[in-house]
Amino acid sequence: MSSYLIFTFIILLCLLSSSFSSSASLHNATNESVTFRPQHEIQKLKLIREHLQKINKPAIKTIQSSDGDIIDCVPSHHQPAFDHPLLQGQRPMDPPEMPKGQSQENESHEDFQLWSLTGEFCPEGTIPIRRTTEQDMFRASSVLKFGRKIRRVRRDSSSNGHEHAVGYVSGSKYYGAKANVNVWTPHVSPELYGDTNPRFFTYWTSDAYQATGCYNLLCSGFIQTNNRIAIGAAISPVSSYKGGQFDISLLIWKDPKHGHWWLQFGSGTLVGYWPVSLFTHLMEHGNMVQFGGEIVNTQPDGSHTSTQMGSGHFAGEGFGKASYFRNLEVVDWDNTLIPISNLRVLADHPNCYDIRGGVNRVWGNYFYYGGPGKNSKCP
Repeated sequence: MSSYLIFTFIILLCLLSSSFSSSASLHNATNESVTFRPQHEIQKLKLIREHLQKINKPAIKTIQSSDGDIIDCVPSHHQPAFDHPLLQGQRPMDPPEMPKGQSQENESHEDFQLWSLTGEFCPEGTIPIRRTTEQDMFRASSVLKFGRKIRRVRRDSSSNGHEHAVGYVSGSKYYGAKANVNVWTPHVSPELYGDTNPRFFTYWTSDAYQATGCYNLLCSGFIQTNNRIAIGAAISPVSSYKGGQFDISLLIWKDPKHGHWWLQFGSGTLVGYWPVSLFTHLMEHGNMVQFGGEIVNTQPDGSHTSTQMGSGHFAGEGFGKASYFRNLEVVDWDNTLIPISNLRVLADHPNCYDIRGGVNRVWGNYFYYGGPGKNSKCP
């Protein structure tokens, strides 16, 4: 099996299908009500509450975000990662050796999420974790599938309705990747978060989505080290059509000393890392890097989904209208960031979502991508 380093910060991805629970209510003249739940729903609620006990760790401080999210400040050594059998008893690593050749970004602030606009932050020695609610889990088709992608969503397969518009490089050994990602609020169907806000999220898997991995901190794996960024929380500000544009810089790279895969935001803000022990094919390096967008087309009513990718506009509309990735770079064997060469672009269904690449002195290698989904040429 090939090893893939997938640049997973496709900020505008949300899952499509929503699940709804049913119940019957009996009301009396005093406006009191009693809700009768089907037996299967009672059992699901029991499983949900047991699962929430595992993933929602005791907090020493709680912050209420304006979008309804609750951010828990959890002691870093009690975060979900350390429930993993391979990580139990460990504590977060010290900062790694940074890749050489990094340019200084203008946006290095950490206050790019809605919850941080409250002016409150988690104390040193803790990490902010978005609290998972019963409502979040009821939207999933099952407790087992909550926080996980549908199986087999590799770029070389368009099965299960997954459609992509990506830029990629292959044919070498890659030890990391970096890009600036344009942030928009596309029209999507909200399953994981219950709203359409763009989210700063991560996803990992070690077996091509078969049994391992999850979004954010919803299972044991990613070890967070930052106390000001909540993975899975909403991003602010966002870009507007023919208006102001906002992007964020993201870097993933392999620590040459310990082998862990680290995540950096902006010009030096470390978020955390995926321990090398989680992986098999990525223990040494990746042999492909991908950047871009992904949606799930469940073909509602037999037609293509109207879920948007990127800004919801095609690549040909250009700056201020179409979404972009810019300054595409990879990390080489010497832990040095270098511009991408031989970037290839590919869209599974270009009448629904397309992509156009380019290069210039300011943006380096870049591409515009996205689209509206269902339209006259994408019925």
